[in-house]
Amino acid sequence: MQGLHEFIPTETKADYINQLLQVGFDTLDFGSFVSPKAIPQMRDTAEVLAKLDLSATPTKLLAIVANQRGAEDACQYPEISYLGYPFSISETFQLRNTNATIAESVERTQAIQELCQRHGKELVLYISMGFGNPYGDPWNVETVHKWVDQLVPMGIRIFSLSDTIGCSNPENISYLFGNLIPAYPEVEFGAHLHTQPHNWREKIEAAWNSGCRRFDGAMRGYGGCPMAKDELTGNMATENLVFFFDEVHAEHGLNRQAFGRSMAMALEVFE
Repeated sequence: MQGLHEFIPTETKADYINQLLQVGFDTLDFGSFVSPKAIPQMRDTAEVLAKLDLSATPTKLLAIVANQRGAEDACQYPEISYLGYPFSISETFQLRNTNATIAESVERTQAIQELCQRHGKELVLYISMGFGNPYGDPWNVETVHKWVDQLVPMGIRIFSLSDTIGCSNPENISYLFGNLIPAYPEVEFGAHLHTQPHNWREKIEAAWNSGCRRFDGAMRGYGGCPMAKDELTGNMATENLVFFFDEVHAEHGLNRQAFGRSMAMALEVFE
């Protein structure tokens, strides 16, 4: 939702998220505690949270934060289990996305992690631009390893490798997950992949075959990054993930009827 210019009414957001809560997802990224000037669509996250029915769902809520102040705000809500912070290994994108250098972002990560530990939350760290960037900033797979090596000692146990602009391919997906997962058995590595209509399956397959078992998706693939070089590059469609998991006989435990209702509702909300 965050990239949409037209504001989605709070009641509509809450109704949609309440529907998603019936599906049985492990985690639901439901909102952001960020500057209303930066992301106006998310200015009502606290109001949306107050309207959610969490009484009969196994799903845990995740909120995105961009700095310590946002983390402090999010930590005031016991309903939130996870805080997500986008740590970019591209200096240019880190400045554009969170108005901080990578060095400053390391300090922010430490502060947010300490807040999480103090308030019983868990930090999900997104390694943004984890598969390359469009700015000409240095990138290689060793760069990803370097930052994971530096950040794991902070006690962070969930990393999501984020393909912000859709430039990942089966080779670098396989290499990164194939090397990071065995090196850090205590860490959960997730895949936050952006795709085009023709290449979604090969990306899921590469991550799955390399041991990844945490995948981010968006219903009907809505969303993406404003910096994407191709308008067809969007979030990994949740229905494609489900199709793949069914194909490989992976148990996901989703409520099929609730999933179907969510798919239909996504059309109403986003179009």
